[in-house]
Amino acid sequence: MTATDNGALVPGRATRPGTVPVWDPLVRIFHWSLVAAFATAWLSAEESRSLHEAAGYVVAGLVAFRVLWGIVGPRHARFADFVRSPAAVLRFLRDTAHLRAPRHLGHNPAGGAMVVALLVALAVITGSGYMMTTDAFWGVRWVREVHEIAVNLTIVLLVLHVLGVVLASFEHRENLVAAMFTGRKRAPEA
Repeated sequence: MTATDNGALVPGRATRPGTVPVWDPLVRIFHWSLVAAFATAWLSAEESRSLHEAAGYVVAGLVAFRVLWGIVGPRHARFADFVRSPAAVLRFLRDTAHLRAPRHLGHNPAGGAMVVALLVALAVITGSGYMMTTDAFWGVRWVREVHEIAVNLTIVLLVLHVLGVVLASFEHRENLVAAMFTGRKRAPEA
């Protein structure tokens, strides 16, 4: 018998002591699928139009799924759990700069803002990418420029995202990359 996260004993169920489930399987599959699809689209942009477009459609589908899952998914997947005001995000970033930011079991305020920023940027990329395949916008310069600017902005956001994960992992002494694979994080101190 092992104890569950709420302390109940369950026969035959093994859990790692001191951890709790945070990221549900669909959030984790979404996250790593998005990494793969975006990388494929980015790497194939100049090499294979068909692969680039197919990867773009996958990204669009994943973004649509994540928006829906942000409304109806489990607690830590929901936007209501992690989207905070700009003032709260700025306070959190100030505290992070001083290495005194509070630990959050789900997304912290900066992470929540990053989720929203990335979803918006990816929606702009896929929307403008789709527009470039239509008769109405084929070869239209501003659409191509919007697409390219959004891609470059997304690369900047991804670098900031990775740096934020590294910093939060260091500050709170927990491996957030591993948590995105396992779905589990260290239990809050009682």
